[in-house]
Order: sequence, then structure tokens, then C-alpha cells
Amino acid sequence: MSVNLRPQASLGRVLDDLGATLLELIHGDPGKIGDIGGVAIHDPLDDLALPRHALVLGVGLRETAEVADVLRVLGRHGAAGLVLRAPVARGPELTAAAEESGVALLGLTRGASWAQLAAMLRGLLAEGDVGEDGPQTIGGMPSGDLFAVANAVAALLDAPVTIEDRSSRVLAFSGRQDEADASRVETILGRQVPERYSRLLTDRGVFRDLYRSDRPVYVEPPGSELEEFSIPRVAVAVRAGDEVLGSIWAAVREPLSQERDQALCDAARLVALHMLRIRAGADVGRRLRADLLGTAMEGGVGAREALNRLGLADQPVSVLALAIPDAGVDPSLDADVNLATERQRLADGLSMHLSAVHPRCVAALVGDVAYGLLPVARDEDAEQRAMRIATEFLDRVGHRVRAVIGIGPVAHDPAELQEARGNADRALRVLRTGSGRGRRVARLSDVHVEALVLELRDLVAARGDGPTGPVARLHEYDEQHNAHLVETLRAWLDAFGDVIVAASRVYVHPNTFRYRLRRLAEVGGIDLADPDARFAAMLQLRVLSPAPRRTLP
Repeated sequence: MSVNLRPQASLGRVLDDLGATLLELIHGDPGKIGDIGGVAIHDPLDDLALPRHALVLGVGLRETAEVADVLRVLGRHGAAGLVLRAPVARGPELTAAAEESGVALLGLTRGASWAQLAAMLRGLLAEGDVGEDGPQTIGGMPSGDLFAVANAVAALLDAPVTIEDRSSRVLAFSGRQDEADASRVETILGRQVPERYSRLLTDRGVFRDLYRSDRPVYVEPPGSELEEFSIPRVAVAVRAGDEVLGSIWAAVREPLSQERDQALCDAARLVALHMLRIRAGADVGRRLRADLLGTAMEGGVGAREALNRLGLADQPVSVLALAIPDAGVDPSLDADVNLATERQRLADGLSMHLSAVHPRCVAALVGDVAYGLLPVARDEDAEQRAMRIATEFLDRVGHRVRAVIGIGPVAHDPAELQEARGNADRALRVLRTGSGRGRRVARLSDVHVEALVLELRDLVAARGDGPTGPVARLHEYDEQHNAHLVETLRAWLDAFGDVIVAASRVYVHPNTFRYRLRRLAEVGGIDLADPDARFAAMLQLRVLSPAPRRTLP
């Protein structure tokens, strides 16, 4: 499992910001390797595919010999570091392996989960500004670098600081958290203010006062009610106009002086700029990925360069195309605004899901379809793997919005990518129109006939063709006499000539159905014993005739 990143932080920076609270350096030189290229989770059962200078989370690694082997393998792949659950057994074998591989060895503090660490690293190693020559700064600090801002605010207030969003999730924190109380440590480790603290603050009206005022709010400890909450807090809301983006919390020993009170207010305005820049950067990043993905799938001279920028040049890929069916949206949703939101939510979810499969996956929303490119090994059954991954994703997103996914064949070079995308689109169209017989995921080979029928309908619609011959005569008779001969023929053909089954489908007695069958043969002039006549009628009913009525009187 991996998280695709374009970081601007070294291993030393990670240790500076997350050290003491989450990570400790066991062995190695954090300054030896430059920028970290991403975060990956070690899986002994999966092929190793790491971004450049990866920081690898060694979930479940414990035995010294196994850790030593992993270090040597990571060294051959140019990894920056390996994180193990603390306490880490120290010994000559591990030391020798770390020195031989050049991979730094770190320990994750007890009480912190791997998911929490991965989320923190993702926030710290935030994607850089897209399309700009160099990093921007706000207030003298790199744009969007909330950890640097938290440390700067902590220096101004002489107190450990957290920056939290509107839901009390920790976005960044400063150093010196060991100077705070147990409740702050629990908040940092969980990356979220624990519910019992949040409920207490709500009951005491702290959040109400915080979000109504543009001045800092001083919060006394609750005393014996929560003993681990022993140090006072001072907090200020972070606003952009009328919108509350989050808040800054400092653990202090006494109320702030007037100068520090004003410094905290000034810091809140600075944090707001950084938070807005992160939000805008995410939007820019989405647009860039969508543009590059669209260019790559269109083929032509720009396809290879687009794949280069996506990190997928000379890499076979499977194409996944995800969309919401024509009747797949909860009717309670607003048709315009919420549909667009759901599409973006699904695209982001697909991107995250694919990133857990391979570190070089890419996904983006192009129009109303979310496309994903999944790198594959040359010797694996890539289409079956893509089917399995797509099915797992749809199982996880639930049924509030019923999404479907078309799978394209493997594209081995940019010239094949356009055709692979086209095949995925053809399969997706069948699923979106409900012609896939209940499928949620399909390759073109699974729904090829249905795709051909839809394309024939496009052709005849463009030409303005209508039913001819027997089918046309039956339509005309039904309109003039309010009869149901077309539906009768359709039901008989669909039931392979089984009158009992066909009659039940149109809710009439078999004798009534037999009468209608004789009547339609007379009116339409169709020989139902002739296979060519049956095929011609079935083709016109599928391609040229309107959809059948649901019931017959």
C-alpha cells in the first residue's frame, strides 16, 4: 500500500516535526538522503514497488533476521528509511544491515497507529505547488507548510501548539508536545481530539465562544472531571471571511499577555492563508492530473510527455473508467450540485483506493467519468486483477450512489492507451444505461453484444431509420387498435418460443397469448418458424423499436 506524494521534506525534517512524539531514530544518518519520494507500507506477499527515496512502514516486522533482510532489499531499491513498531531490538546484526543498506531505521511510538502515522506523513509531505518554478511563501514560510507555521506560533507563544480543522482533527503540531499534559499527547497520537474532551468543551460552551469571537478564548482545566486534562488551553478560530476553517490551540500555564494574545490573532490570519493555499493547491493538482490523464488517453504527440509527467512512461497500464449510472443517484440529492460533488468524491476515493494498490497509480475526473491508470506486471492477468480491484472499491463506497466501472485491456505503450480507454468507455456505457444485466464491473468482452446494440441504435438514430416490414406493420396495428402484438412478439422471442413463460411475463393466460401470437403472424405477415424472420424481428425490436411497456392489460 502506498501514498503518492511529491514531497518537499527530508528525513531530517520528518524527524524534527514528528520526532519525540511519534518517531525516534534508531540507526542511520537522516541527512544522507534528500527529499522523501513517498510513503509505502511493506507487504511481504506483494511485489515491491516503491517511489524514489521511500519511507517504508514495516507493519508487523519484528524478528531481527527478517528486519535485516528487508533492510537489504530496501537498500537495493534506494529507500530512505524503515519504520518499525517500538521498542526496536538493537543488536549487531541489525546495525550491520542498516549500515550495509544505507537505510535509516526508525521506531514508531507505542500508542500510535500505523494509519495515524501514514496520515501525518501525508500531511507533512504535502504535494508542492503545481506548475510553478519554485515554492511560494506565506509569512516567510513555504506555502501550505502547517508544521512550520505551528512551530513558528509555538515560538511566539512559548507553548506547544496544534492546528486543527473544524472537526477537531489535528492538521499539524509543533515541537515540545512533551511539555503539555496527557490529553494533548493522546490528541497528537490519535490525530483527533478524543470524543470525551470534545464533548466536555462543547458542554462548557467553548466551541460556541470560540467560533463567535475573533479573539482568543482561555480554557481552564476541568479539574477532577478529567484529570489528564491538567494544563489550561488558549484557542483562537481560524477564519476566511465568514467561514471558520479551524482553530489553533496552545497549552499554556497562564493566560496570555496582551502582546502574545495579539500575536495569536495575527497567527490565525496567517494560518488561514496557508489552509486556503492547501485547498487551492489540491484543486490545481486535480485539474493538472485530469489534463495530463486526458492528454495521455487521447494519444498523439503529447501522450508520451503526459505519461512521463504522471510517472507512467514505459509502464503497461490497465484503464478503469468509473461513472454513475443514468438512474444511479439517490433522488433526494440535488440533481446539479450534489451530482458533481458525488462524482468528485468517487474520483478522489478511486485515486486513494488505487494508491493503496500501487504507488504509481493515477486517477482523475475527466468530464463526468473518473479514469484510473493501474500499472501492471507484464506476466500477470491484468484484466482480472483490475476487475477484482474495481469490485473491491465499489464494495467499499456503498450504495448511496450506485457507481459502475468499465475495464479496458492492458496498454503497453502510449499508442495503445487511446484504444484501451475506448474499450473501457464502451463497457462503461453498457453499465450506465442498465444494459449490463445487473453488472457493476465489466470488460468489453463481458458486454460486447450489448455494446454493439447500443452502437447500432446510435447509427439508426443518426440516419433516422425506423421499423420496417413485419415489425412496422405490428406497430401500426397496435397504435390503431390499442393492441399489444409488438409486446407479445417480444415476449415470445425472449422466452425462446415458450408460450407458458412468455404469457407469465406479460401477465395473460396462455390461451390468450396463443391467440395474440396467431394474430400477430397474420397482421405482420411473419413466419415464426423461419429463423431468419425471427432474427430480423428480434434485431429490429432491440435496435429500432421503443422500450416495451412494463405490463399488459
